[in-house]
Amino acid sequence: MKFDFDGIQAFVAVADLGGFGKAAQQLHITQTALTRRIQKLEAYFELRLIDRTTRRMELTAVGRAFLPRARSLVEDMRLAVDDLREVSLHARGQVKLACIPSMTTHVLPRVIERYGRLYPDNRIRLFDGASDEVRDAVLGGHAELGIALQGERQADLVETPLFADPLVFICRAPHPLLGRRSVSWEDMRDARLIGVSSFTTTRVVMDYQLAKRGIRVRGDIEVRHHAAAINLVAAGVGSAILPASTFQPGDRPDVHSIPLTQPVVRRKVVLIRPRRGELSPAAQAFHDLIRQVVKAPPHS
Repeated sequence: MKFDFDGIQAFVAVADLGGFGKAAQQLHITQTALTRRIQKLEAYFELRLIDRTTRRMELTAVGRAFLPRARSLVEDMRLAVDDLREVSLHARGQVKLACIPSMTTHVLPRVIERYGRLYPDNRIRLFDGASDEVRDAVLGGHAELGIALQGERQADLVETPLFADPLVFICRAPHPLLGRRSVSWEDMRDARLIGVSSFTTTRVVMDYQLAKRGIRVRGDIEVRHHAAAINLVAAGVGSAILPASTFQPGDRPDVHSIPLTQPVVRRKVVLIRPRRGELSPAAQAFHDLIRQVVKAPPHS
């Protein structure tokens, strides 16, 4: 069934304004074009909706019965178009975002807070998972955008670099290494270390970079999440090697971070989107904002 919206709109305009001339003027078309629209609609229904002569115009009984529904159709379409314009002009809608958990500590909250001020009517659905899970979520359409660590390139994804996140040494005062502007990996040989799992991308990056230089770091305690490592450091259990973005001065009493050098090891954080298709206006606005807001964390 072909929906003849132009004809219905023309019919409502003629009925409400009481004539073809005023209706044509409102719709910004000629009276001839308006007449054709009405005739086409009547031909489709095989019913006469308007009786017209050279002197007067009035609706038929069928036309009078159809008019309320026709008005409703035109109004619904107007509201739908207005809503779409609002979505386009003001980037309204919902953002589905997949993100590695470490970005939710400081980096992502800063972006979400500003996004909320700019687009207060928008909703954000956040899925947190490992880098591979983030990529799978974007590939599978479960998320429009992803924030993950740089990994193996995939043809169906576009990865935009956000920042390089250096690893730092985190310890609780008092500690023999506190007060230094930086520490080397060799300086930590006697430290009781809390390390993240060897299955995390951060750990893979660290082990690879260090192995190229013949350095091996073994943790006395192993955890899965960066937050757990920080909790243990704060409790005085040991020290940790973590990305700079996961900790800021003042996060925990007496806990401090010191830049790690010789070598400096960085993990690269990227913004991921599908290669095909356009982002929704709400997701595009988030995509553009995060590239403006996110800057390299301390020690980078």
